[in-house]
Amino acid sequence: MTQTQIVQTLADKCEINKKVAKSLLDTFANMAVAEVKKNGVFILPGIGRLVRVARKARMGRNPATGETIKIAAKTVVKFRVAKAAKDAIVPPKKTKA
Repeated sequence: MTQTQIVQTLADKCEINKKVAKSLLDTFANMAVAEVKKNGVFILPGIGRLVRVARKARMGRNPATGETIKIAAKTVVKFRVAKAAKDAIVPPKKTKA
């Protein structure tokens, strides 16, 4: 979905105008960014969580030349999908008894 489609859906479902829905979406995004910066995690109940992770330095390989290169350590943000959302989208396989 595009941002416009999300705003339209929020406005329709919540019976608010598009301007309020856009403001709500912007506030939510800003709140998520601020929370991850401050505490390292932002939880979206039933959907997942944004987590700040520190990656270690490691050795890699240039795929074009095959040359070994050093990849520097850095901090990245990852999204971890909640089990409930994952099971709703892709049901777990049934085990054979």
